[in-house]
Amino acid sequence: MKAKYLNSFKCFAVSLMLAASGAMAAESKTVRSEYQGLRIVPIASDLAHPWSIAFLPDGDMLVTERPGRLNRIDADGNVTRIEGAPEVMARNQGGLLEVLPHYDFENNQLIYLTYSKADGDQTATALARARLDGDRLHELEDIFVQDRFSSPGRHYGSKLAWMPDGTLLMSIGDRGVEPERAQDMNDHAGKLLRLTADGGVPDDNPFVGEEGVLPEIFTIGNRNIQGLIVHPETGQIWATEHGPRGGDELNLLEPGHNYGWPVVSRGLDYRTQERYGNKAVYSRDDMVDPEIDWTPSLAASGLAYVPQDSHFRMWRGDLLAGGLRSEQIRRVHFVDGIPWHQEELIRGEIGRIRDVRIGPDGNIYVATDHPSGGIYRIEPSS
Repeated sequence: MKAKYLNSFKCFAVSLMLAASGAMAAESKTVRSEYQGLRIVPIASDLAHPWSIAFLPDGDMLVTERPGRLNRIDADGNVTRIEGAPEVMARNQGGLLEVLPHYDFENNQLIYLTYSKADGDQTATALARARLDGDRLHELEDIFVQDRFSSPGRHYGSKLAWMPDGTLLMSIGDRGVEPERAQDMNDHAGKLLRLTADGGVPDDNPFVGEEGVLPEIFTIGNRNIQGLIVHPETGQIWATEHGPRGGDELNLLEPGHNYGWPVVSRGLDYRTQERYGNKAVYSRDDMVDPEIDWTPSLAASGLAYVPQDSHFRMWRGDLLAGGLRSEQIRRVHFVDGIPWHQEELIRGEIGRIRDVRIGPDGNIYVATDHPSGGIYRIEPSS
């Protein structure tokens, strides 16, 4: 498949970098984008590396902190600790990661959490489920644990998203030390998985029944997916993933497809500064090219879809991709289903963007990755 690179690209930085990025601003601030004035409003502060935001039906947020804490935050920014979260190995990139309510939460009060599960001095990406009652989790249980434990600290993946049929997508990174695991069909690392709501295997997964292939696998060759959505209108699966030094990607994921890592990548090895994989090619016919290749790196984390009824009128149908090291939100505009134009939003205003969500009020909510990180609301401003 030939690369689908952007026909046009335009970056527009809305402000200068702050000297002390990552710290919570004391008051709201207003910035300007190409089409829209924006107000950045601090909601909650002093959170230790907040990782994931999820909204409950009453409008409250569930927010994970990587060291292992789960919080409930109301519209006024009041933070309540939820007791009973799983025990995590919080080392480097590991810890308590994604949180996602069940699609029928109003009736069953179930939430799902991903985390780095320890076995001695090694870890695996695990999926836990529990019932939320007041300020405590009950009946906590692991419903899925990746097949192989390995050295801790890197590339857990851990994004979750519900499919329209009630199955659950879960990303697992390549775990960093052995990138070739992403091409091993008998290894969960470097894959997107599709599970039932109980952590089982859907009968129609693409590799069910194939010898030597783990049946949970949905796609392969994904280095470290940390942005994941299911398009609410088309059902398409969009994901952002980290490359090494360069080679970050926006991918349209389809069942059974191979997205190339580490065989094909535009990124460079951190130690040698040489290209990964087959150094003679950027593409292979049996592997899917990214819709967008971000080189230099965006350090993509968090992904949101701007709905068609959004009060961000000029952004309707766009994707918003968070950036860690780049400290920005990248708006990706589509023309006839093709990513066509990009804009940098709030670059350097609040620090490393870990998660991006659209709230029930139609505003954008972000979490910042910092020892004293925070939750911010981004709303339209005249």
